[in-house]
Amino acid sequence: MKKIQTIQEVITFIENNPLAFLYVSQEDCSVCHALRPKLMELLKNYPTIELREVEADKVKEISAEYLIFSAPTLLFFVDGKEYIREGKFVQFKKLANTIDRIYSFEESRI
Repeated sequence: MKKIQTIQEVITFIENNPLAFLYVSQEDCSVCHALRPKLMELLKNYPTIELREVEADKVKEISAEYLIFSAPTLLFFVDGKEYIREGKFVQFKKLANTIDRIYSFEESRI
Protein backbone atom coordinates (compact mmCIF):
# COMPACT_ATOMS: atom_id res chain seq x y z
CA MET A 1 0.00 0.00 0.00
CA LYS A 2 1.41 3.38 -0.97
CA LYS A 3 1.86 5.93 1.81
CA ILE A 4 1.05 9.61 1.69
CA GLN A 5 3.51 11.94 3.41
CA THR A 6 1.76 15.34 3.60
CA ILE A 7 -1.70 16.76 4.15
CA GLN A 8 -1.57 18.33 0.68
CA GLU A 9 -0.96 14.88 -0.84
CA VAL A 10 -4.03 13.61 1.05
CA ILE A 11 -6.20 16.42 -0.30
CA THR A 12 -4.89 15.95 -3.83
CA PHE A 13 -5.41 12.18 -3.63
CA ILE A 14 -9.05 12.59 -2.58
CA GLU A 15 -9.71 15.28 -5.21
CA ASN A 16 -8.09 13.33 -8.07
CA ASN A 17 -9.63 9.90 -7.44
CA PRO A 18 -13.39 9.40 -7.79
CA LEU A 19 -13.16 6.39 -5.44
CA ALA A 20 -10.52 7.12 -2.80
CA PHE A 21 -9.93 4.97 0.27
CA LEU A 22 -7.73 6.39 3.02
CA TYR A 23 -6.26 4.16 5.73
CA VAL A 24 -5.09 6.25 8.67
CA SER A 25 -2.69 4.37 10.93
CA GLN A 26 0.05 4.90 13.47
CA GLU A 27 3.45 3.27 13.50
CA ASP A 28 3.13 1.77 17.01
CA CYS A 29 -0.45 0.51 16.57
CA SER A 30 -0.82 -3.28 16.60
CA VAL A 31 -4.48 -3.09 15.49
CA CYS A 32 -3.38 -0.99 12.50
CA HIS A 33 -0.84 -3.61 11.46
CA ALA A 34 -3.42 -6.39 11.82
CA LEU A 35 -6.11 -4.60 9.75
CA ARG A 36 -3.85 -3.49 6.88
CA PRO A 37 -3.62 -6.91 5.10
CA LYS A 38 -7.36 -7.57 5.58
CA LEU A 39 -8.23 -4.23 4.02
CA MET A 40 -5.83 -4.75 1.13
CA GLU A 41 -7.35 -8.17 0.46
CA LEU A 42 -10.90 -6.79 0.58
CA LEU A 43 -10.17 -3.96 -1.83
CA LYS A 44 -8.71 -6.35 -4.43
CA ASN A 45 -12.36 -6.97 -5.33
CA TYR A 46 -12.79 -3.32 -6.31
CA PRO A 47 -10.13 -2.44 -8.88
CA THR A 48 -11.16 1.19 -9.40
CA ILE A 49 -10.89 2.09 -5.70
CA GLU A 50 -7.55 3.78 -5.01
CA LEU A 51 -6.08 3.00 -1.60
CA ARG A 52 -3.47 5.02 0.32
CA GLU A 53 -2.15 4.94 3.85
CA VAL A 54 -1.38 7.94 6.05
CA GLU A 55 0.51 7.60 9.30
CA ALA A 56 -1.19 10.04 11.68
CA ASP A 57 1.91 10.37 13.83
CA LYS A 58 3.87 11.60 10.78
CA VAL A 59 1.14 13.69 9.10
CA LYS A 60 -0.24 15.36 12.21
CA GLU A 61 -2.58 17.70 10.28
CA ILE A 62 -4.70 14.70 9.23
CA SER A 63 -6.35 14.65 12.67
CA ALA A 64 -7.60 18.22 12.46
CA GLU A 65 -8.46 18.19 8.76
CA TYR A 66 -10.55 14.99 8.87
CA LEU A 67 -11.50 14.82 12.58
CA ILE A 68 -9.55 11.65 13.30
CA PHE A 69 -9.16 10.86 16.98
CA SER A 70 -7.83 7.30 16.95
CA ALA A 71 -6.07 4.81 14.75
CA PRO A 72 -6.84 2.97 12.68
CA THR A 73 -9.46 5.02 10.88
CA LEU A 74 -10.78 3.99 7.47
CA LEU A 75 -12.24 6.68 5.23
CA PHE A 76 -13.88 6.08 1.86
CA PHE A 77 -14.54 9.06 -0.41
CA VAL A 78 -16.71 9.14 -3.52
CA ASP A 79 -16.11 12.17 -5.72
CA GLY A 80 -14.48 13.94 -2.77
CA LYS A 81 -17.34 13.30 -0.34
CA GLU A 82 -16.89 11.03 2.69
CA TYR A 83 -19.21 8.01 2.49
CA ILE A 84 -17.68 5.57 4.98
CA ARG A 85 -15.86 6.12 8.26
CA GLU A 86 -14.80 3.16 10.36
CA GLY A 87 -12.44 3.05 13.30
CA LYS A 88 -10.65 0.63 15.61
CA PHE A 89 -13.00 -2.37 15.58
CA VAL A 90 -13.94 -2.79 11.93
CA GLN A 91 -16.64 -5.29 11.00
CA PHE A 92 -15.31 -6.39 7.63
CA LYS A 93 -18.51 -8.11 6.51
CA LYS A 94 -20.52 -4.92 7.10
CA LEU A 95 -17.76 -2.83 5.49
CA ALA A 96 -17.70 -5.12 2.43
CA ASN A 97 -21.49 -4.89 2.06
CA THR A 98 -21.42 -1.10 2.26
CA ILE A 99 -18.54 -0.80 -0.22
CA ASP A 100 -20.32 -3.24 -2.53
CA ARG A 101 -23.49 -1.11 -2.64
CA ILE A 102 -21.58 2.11 -3.29
CA TYR A 103 -19.25 0.48 -5.81
CA SER A 104 -22.08 -1.11 -7.76
CA PHE A 105 -23.91 2.20 -7.98
CA GLU A 106 -20.77 4.10 -9.04
CA GLU A 107 -19.83 1.49 -11.65
CA SER A 108 -23.32 1.66 -13.15
CA ARG A 109 -22.92 5.43 -13.68
CA ILE A 110 -19.89 4.97 -15.93
